[in-house]
Amino acid sequence: MPSNRRMRAVFPFVFVCLVGAAAHSAVGQDVAERKATRPNVLMIAIDDLNDWVEPLGGHPQAKTPAMARLASRGVTFTNAHCQAPLCNPSRTSIMTGRRPTTTGVYGLAPWIRNVDELSDLVTMPQHFNHHGYKSLIGGKIHHGGHGRGKGSDLEADVWGPPATVGARPAKKLIGETPGGNHALMDWGTFPHKDQDKGDWVVASWAVDQLAELSKTPDQPFFLAAGFFLPHVPCYVTQKWYDMYPEETLILPPILDGDRNDTPESSWYIHWDLPEPRTSWLRESNQLKNLTRSYLASVSFVDSQVGRILDQLDASGLADNTIVVLWSDHGYHMGEKAISGKNSLWRHSTRVPLIISVPKGLTAFDVPAAVKCNQPAELLDLYITLSELTGLPVPDGQQGLSLLPQLINPEQPRQRPAICTHNAGNHSVCDTRWRYIVYADGGEELYDTVADPFEQTNLIFTEKSTSHRAVIDRLSAFLPQHEAPLAPGSAHRILEKRADGFYWQEKKIVPEDKVD
Repeated sequence: MPSNRRMRAVFPFVFVCLVGAAAHSAVGQDVAERKATRPNVLMIAIDDLNDWVEPLGGHPQAKTPAMARLASRGVTFTNAHCQAPLCNPSRTSIMTGRRPTTTGVYGLAPWIRNVDELSDLVTMPQHFNHHGYKSLIGGKIHHGGHGRGKGSDLEADVWGPPATVGARPAKKLIGETPGGNHALMDWGTFPHKDQDKGDWVVASWAVDQLAELSKTPDQPFFLAAGFFLPHVPCYVTQKWYDMYPEETLILPPILDGDRNDTPESSWYIHWDLPEPRTSWLRESNQLKNLTRSYLASVSFVDSQVGRILDQLDASGLADNTIVVLWSDHGYHMGEKAISGKNSLWRHSTRVPLIISVPKGLTAFDVPAAVKCNQPAELLDLYITLSELTGLPVPDGQQGLSLLPQLINPEQPRQRPAICTHNAGNHSVCDTRWRYIVYADGGEELYDTVADPFEQTNLIFTEKSTSHRAVIDRLSAFLPQHEAPLAPGSAHRILEKRADGFYWQEKKIVPEDKVD
């Protein structure tokens, strides 16, 4: 059972009127009476998935029929952005409804339950569980193994398999890579079966859970399944690799010299990483191989999404289930001179976000097969799903409900989407502009309508003065307070100190830049 502190966060209206045993009795009665009429929630998360999916059209050759099918059933947010271009802070934000600048979680560590000030935060699966939902988590929802250790019973009723790579080759396929020759920096095909992959196991678990849940239709559920691919290593079986022949492969929109008009400090937020720079990909003849492997991984994961959607339909649960699909952040495929994430440009922050609400399931009339170009934040999911299912919104939520845009995709959004990568580094996106500011004051401005791949920084053009009004308007949405690093912060941490910038405790020497 949750502590009184957690219960107060979840049921504020109950504690205003009732106390003690009477309160718990009233809550139990309320849950019993209301749970049978509440929609189920199926959440599908995909790691490191950029906009290379059919509903977003980020790559013209991407084949993702399952995601296209889901998009035909709901609303696709074409201008959705993560709150951090890194797994742990992004997923922490999604699951708690708070920005990295509020939690102080900027790096791959810490896990919130290891931070005193954050240990009692009620995560999204907990919130649904406290209101009568059966909660189930499989694969990668929280970062890494977070939530699976001591006290994991508080995070979900049922834990499925963890996220894993699955089958691996005997040695790296692409040979030694810079940045420490990290084992994850690998991609390509080798003899193995789809069934040997970790994502197949996660999808199979979700399929089995849906079949079992269909036996108790009066019990609402919150089922979250998280896939590992297309996170590196992008290992695929031959059939997926062959879907993208090298002879006809379209490479990413890479512009030589694309960093010439960006601040020097734009390098600081991905200063020293195992993900290879574009220069190495070209020198090692790996750009095409990485592109093929990534696209093939996306198509394979899409097939696993399809398996889950097929079971949802077969189990008779589709008409009573809200489905939401998201990725924690994007991924560079050589654009802006890098591969990987850890940037504040489109390739890192723009993510797939699809929400399907069956007609007549809720009090809200949500259309199908439509797209919304209003800015959206993954931060918004906690409050949006709460409202769609009739749950109260817990205190401390920093997202905005997406209900206005779900009901009317042309409804203007109250604010732009904000992404943060370590304190002081932010991007702000509306329907036309992306404004970026770094911790040293360096700036970028892109007209994303005229320049969708953000290759011309208008701050460096003769027109920069005329754009100051745009910058002033967007900068007004920057966080007014930025929490310091949470205790235990580590891995991909950038700090501004009195004597300069430090990357993972080592002072940055600009002359040592690797580009």
